[in-house]
Amino acid sequence: MSIFKVQGGVKLHGSIEPQGAKNEALQVICAVLLTPEEIIIENIPNIRDVNILIKLLEDLNVRINKINSSTYSFKADNVNIKYLTSSKYKIQSSKIRGSIMMTGPLLARFGKGYIPKPGGDKIGRRRVDTHFIGFEKLGAEFIYDKKEEFYRVYGDKLKGTNMHLDEASVTGTANIIMTAVMASGKTTIYNAACEPYIQQLCTMLNLMGAKISGIGSNLLFIEGVKYLSGCKHKILPDMIEIGSFIGLAAITRSELTIKNVSYNNLGLIPSVFKKLGIQMEKRGDDIFVPAQEEYQVVSYIDGSILTISDAPWPGFTPDLLSIILVVAAQANGSVLIHQKMFESRLFFVDKLIDMGAQIILCDPHRATVIGLNHKTKFKATTMSSPDIRAGVSLLLAALAADGESIINNVEQIDRGYQEIDKRLNALGAKITRLD
Repeated sequence: MSIFKVQGGVKLHGSIEPQGAKNEALQVICAVLLTPEEIIIENIPNIRDVNILIKLLEDLNVRINKINSSTYSFKADNVNIKYLTSSKYKIQSSKIRGSIMMTGPLLARFGKGYIPKPGGDKIGRRRVDTHFIGFEKLGAEFIYDKKEEFYRVYGDKLKGTNMHLDEASVTGTANIIMTAVMASGKTTIYNAACEPYIQQLCTMLNLMGAKISGIGSNLLFIEGVKYLSGCKHKILPDMIEIGSFIGLAAITRSELTIKNVSYNNLGLIPSVFKKLGIQMEKRGDDIFVPAQEEYQVVSYIDGSILTISDAPWPGFTPDLLSIILVVAAQANGSVLIHQKMFESRLFFVDKLIDMGAQIILCDPHRATVIGLNHKTKFKATTMSSPDIRAGVSLLLAALAADGESIINNVEQIDRGYQEIDKRLNALGAKITRLD
């Protein structure tokens, strides 16, 4: 188990470029299973979850060539379907939640898909019903083995249909799209997730020969095709990293430039951080965050407390609420954080309270944060990373704390952030990794 030893109270300076988006990478890498032709994907992040998925594809006999540090070619012209029923596959695919998105492409192209109960963050109930209801509506048969916790989907004659998703699940939408593109006839998907990563997936599939319209909305129209070809695709920068770096600059009172952020795809992220009083400036496609000794929380016109909550896109992403919370803990003012989509993501606040933060955990979904305005520094402590986003939030708190903190279980952070210790140390941070 790896450990971070963090010396807090150091101001950072310089520029940093976000990695490729984790959530998009997991989707588009699964999409390579839809064609026997070569697909080249650029800006793939070197992180644990993505690397596990790439290894899974390699074990499936997908030919993979690493062109450079972030560019890979994939050719799924001789997929070993039998591997899907092996014990090794069950173990490996259960390590990451994103592996469930292999099911749709396999079903579309080969008429069958197998997947164990997905792994990933333990952040509350994350249903997979949406995926399989979508498969069934397209004509597939779904079987769940409770004893082995193994999902099986069969369907060699998929037909387009009209469906209204029970929730705007990002991975569910991606899976259904990748299945529907090769189903006969027309499919409409209402209440589809419309995150930039879904838009990117649709754009990539259209380059491969799919016929998807309505991209960017929650109503997608898909006309099935019999064959998809190869293409070249570039992954967007990771908006969660970008938000994390904005928060990092604020809480450490540092001057940072975040490079090549694809600003037009950030949605509400800049404006939500501005509500905390964080100044930033768009410079071309970069974000410049000046050093601020304090940041004043914006109040509503009627004087009521600021509430920041998550919502499906184009609402504010739930992946950044943990970052918002820890940054708010050193703001000038009070904020109510309302985590609507996952009921366990706020439990890490106990660690922040131990560090001196003034936070009232109202229930599993809400926390009231009374900002310290940097008048009282966080106290260094020993803590453990419960999930990816909470882990980085605790890292931000440790960097702002007075003294040396220890963060255990940093493998959770490594799942979503590429060499975060090395990249922050290049800005002046003092993070030591102990294996």
